[in-house]
Amino acid sequence: MAFKHLFTPHQIRGCEISNRIFSTAHQTILARNGSPGEDMAAYHEARARGGAGLIVMESSRPNSDEVSQSYYLNSSSDECIPGYRMVADAVHRHGTKIFAQINHGGRITYAQDGLQRVAYAPSVVPDHRFHCMPREMSTDYVWFIIDAFAKAAGRLAEAGLDGVELTASHGMLIAQFLNPLTNFRTDEFAGSDEARFRIVTEMLTATRAAVGPDKVIGMRISAEEIEPDGLDEAAWLSICQRLNEEPELDYLSVTTGSMMGLAGSVHVVPPMHIEHGYVTPQAGVIKEQVRKSVFVAGRINQPQIAEQILEKDQADMCGMTRAMISDADMPNKAKAGRLDDIRVCIGCNQACIGHYHMGVRISCIQNPISGRELELHPHPRAENPKRVLVVGGGPAGQKAAAVAGERGHHVILCEQSKQLGGQVLLAQLLPGRAEFGGITGNLNREMEIAGVEVRLNTHVDRAFVENLNPDAVVVATGALPFRPDVEIGDEVHVADPWQLLKGEVDPGASVVIADWRCDWMGVGLAEKLASEGSHVRLCVDGEMAGQNLQKYLRWHWVGQLQKLGVEIISYARFYGAMEDTAFFMHSLSGEAIECAKMDTLIVAQGHYPITALEEALQSCEIPTYSAGDCCSPRSAEEAIYEGMQVGRLI
Repeated sequence: MAFKHLFTPHQIRGCEISNRIFSTAHQTILARNGSPGEDMAAYHEARARGGAGLIVMESSRPNSDEVSQSYYLNSSSDECIPGYRMVADAVHRHGTKIFAQINHGGRITYAQDGLQRVAYAPSVVPDHRFHCMPREMSTDYVWFIIDAFAKAAGRLAEAGLDGVELTASHGMLIAQFLNPLTNFRTDEFAGSDEARFRIVTEMLTATRAAVGPDKVIGMRISAEEIEPDGLDEAAWLSICQRLNEEPELDYLSVTTGSMMGLAGSVHVVPPMHIEHGYVTPQAGVIKEQVRKSVFVAGRINQPQIAEQILEKDQADMCGMTRAMISDADMPNKAKAGRLDDIRVCIGCNQACIGHYHMGVRISCIQNPISGRELELHPHPRAENPKRVLVVGGGPAGQKAAAVAGERGHHVILCEQSKQLGGQVLLAQLLPGRAEFGGITGNLNREMEIAGVEVRLNTHVDRAFVENLNPDAVVVATGALPFRPDVEIGDEVHVADPWQLLKGEVDPGASVVIADWRCDWMGVGLAEKLASEGSHVRLCVDGEMAGQNLQKYLRWHWVGQLQKLGVEIISYARFYGAMEDTAFFMHSLSGEAIECAKMDTLIVAQGHYPITALEEALQSCEIPTYSAGDCCSPRSAEEAIYEGMQVGRLI
């Protein structure tokens, strides 16, 4: 594909960005004591080396009261300058421009050291995600915050960054001032659209004075906030028209959603169920109305999508953050025409935003090196190339084979079925999960590049291994559905998830799902069956459906289940089944839960590891390694990480 637009430069206030690909501000959990460090510099440098035109660093807090965690960037004092300079120097080495983001959450706040902080907002209006009741900011405090933003911007300019971005997106403080439903003040910052907008004018004026005439100033906005008390599309368009008249503002970065509630928060990092590039039509409408540069982000995971956006003139720059978390070299590969070599992001949210919500550093289930750049250098070449047998063609086996092959080993991968992919092949059959199958395609390409020999329909036992006589064996034989030791009557129509997804059973009109894992399998089966006309009772052995999924994915999925009429029963530990009734025990009270008049019981009780080959090879002198679900059934993230580590170890 010819990229006529994607790799052309873009000028903003004399700052030339080499191409139209940028990384949006996103939390990495790589800051140390409020400042950027070597880990963060290495992370952003990898994306700069990979060809990104622009990197926007994660949001920083301009006043120390807003820094609730040590891994949040703190731009409220000069102590941040050396760290920012380190990152800027690392990024500039590769010709990439770098901006910093400044943000204040207002009523959207977090606990600090286990204590709920005092939150300050334009007015006393609670949010519906963090359930915070804020305190109204005094007029003097508003002016203090304006000054804090400007001073923070001055520090970032002194550190050598090329620009700053002020955050008015996702229902943050600036958006709260602009919104008549969250701003009931009686001073000069409320009462009319113009008065509510005053904080923006004052911030831009003060910020420009602090950074000087040459630095770029942008503002991130939501095209709509998707919350009952949020600003809608028409309101934001009107605000953008006002922003267009601000001489100190150079660009608008358009996203969507709000952190004021659960529905809007889903769009902060939209999961794979949401359409690719879905924000761009709204960005295009804004671009028609303004003279400023317009950036856009929202599920732009492939360069072809970005090229189409630019061709339609819906934006000037395309945010491809997760695409570059999955493959830091994506821009360079696209520019060189190596599209098949790109490790495409699948929008799973598991190790990027999912890690953030767990308070651990960013990574990617497909690319464990992301976020570990200082710890995991490029795979070292093998000093003595070996003949390596990998048994199992799921993610763990594929990754082990690809890495071992890349290092110079001769690798043979044997898979007993007719197709590679393991459980990924089943996961991709669920509604909205087809993209998950991209893991297999990406790993297949990695193996192809590494020269791995693949043998399908090949059963491996000890005799096979001894006959082949490799120098090393990697066991990645996966897992099978687990059936708990409970009483299930012979008359019960019972199936496991694999049988259902393979179309081997007719579920009937009424289905009960006994969901132990509380992850994608239970909610995915519930959506599939309800969409096909069954009445579904999803009985989860946990606090909520999708408990072990990333928050935004879970919230989106639970919303879908509610629309489909799925009955969700929490705290339900599977106890057995007789005739047309499934029995559960409430895991807290111990009381019985009965689900009667069912046609089919789906026993989704996890998996057990397949260890037969590993056990058969215990007395074998050939070095043997294990990875993935055959060690302990978990997720694709652990499988790929362990496969990579084994491939590096041999």
